[in-house]
Amino acid sequence: MDIEALNNWKFEDIEHSYTERDTMLYALGLGFGEDPNDPKELAYVYEDGLVAAPSMAVILGYPGFWLKDPKTGIDWKKVLHGEQWLEVFKPLPVAGTVIGRTSIDQISDKGEGKGAVLYLSRDIIDAASGETLARVKMSTFCRGDGGFGGENLPGPVPAVLPERAPDHVCDLTTLPRQALIYRLSGDYNPLHADPEVARSVGFDRPILHGLATYGLAGRAVLKSICDYDSSRLVGLDVRFSAPVYPGETVRFEIWEDNKDVRFRATVPERDVLVLNNGAARLA
Repeated sequence: MDIEALNNWKFEDIEHSYTERDTMLYALGLGFGEDPNDPKELAYVYEDGLVAAPSMAVILGYPGFWLKDPKTGIDWKKVLHGEQWLEVFKPLPVAGTVIGRTSIDQISDKGEGKGAVLYLSRDIIDAASGETLARVKMSTFCRGDGGFGGENLPGPVPAVLPERAPDHVCDLTTLPRQALIYRLSGDYNPLHADPEVARSVGFDRPILHGLATYGLAGRAVLKSICDYDSSRLVGLDVRFSAPVYPGETVRFEIWEDNKDVRFRATVPERDVLVLNNGAARLA
């Protein structure tokens, strides 16, 4: 890891234009429209009365897999998506042009052999009005890059889950081809499509995108608590624990406390925790 290069890293603004078709395709990648007779769910995938899923902000204005740039010095093959945070300031338009403005917030050195954590944020700005629509934040765990002499800086405190039975349990079943649909929203990493690539890094078949599992969390909250009203979901945070395989069922256990929502997600077929310390904020 070249800490000096990263501390001075400048991201170019990304101009991203998208259409109603892109908005519908993103929602289909999360399984919206599973019940085509439910008009509230259909609103995410049908042009008549179309609304955008709040979690779509995470794919807008994305700078690409910049960690692969050799100037970073990062061992990109050993990076993992650690956490994802989202603040929504205004409902996303179903079509338009946005500017993605990315910056590195901090780099935490966990020590030799323990890795480093990179924290980034990205503002999603409406190109026409200049208004900030959303702020996307994420942490990346660089397993091969600790011990560069930096500080072991604390990250955001994860949400604490209640020690009681959940108020809602929401099972969302993914399709075997779910990752092949989701990748059409812009993440073409072959890990999610090519069985040989997946096996080369230790998986027996392609895995679902982490941000697709994240989007499922948003869908579960919208379905269980918000009656599919997209304007109510204004924040969504998760910690990634394990991947989901397309075709599996993801079970969300959700705790409701007024405008603060907590959740976690498991795959019952494998008894594996895939998302933890989940938090959603409601308007």
